[in-house]
Amino acid sequence: MPRGLATIGLLMLSNIFMTLAWYGHLKFGEMKGFQKLGLLTIICISWGIAFFEYCAQVPANRLGYQQYGGPYTLVQLKVIQEVITLVIFTIFTLLVFRNETFRINHFIGFLFLVLAVYFIFKK
Repeated sequence: MPRGLATIGLLMLSNIFMTLAWYGHLKFGEMKGFQKLGLLTIICISWGIAFFEYCAQVPANRLGYQQYGGPYTLVQLKVIQEVITLVIFTIFTLLVFRNETFRINHFIGFLFLVLAVYFIFKK
């Protein structure tokens, strides 16, 4: 698999874990047994999930960064990561938090992010 695609795949995996760590705990209260957990326990659970985020994020950046033979500059890596974060977050929100809606202002904001990717990669 080319380094660029491997980087994007690992960034996607990383962001799935990141989204679960950052926002998944907001649904824990609906799960049996989790209602009584304290904040410190929830932080530790989220930190444990975030460990797997780093297990994908660090190799993704090393594979993708030009200094290590990858196809992307540091700025390009960051922009790719941010766009992936918003895509994963949107999918997670629509699937897990059904009370959230996707509105036109969200679509316009995402369009601007796609334009940002275009301009970051433009030579």
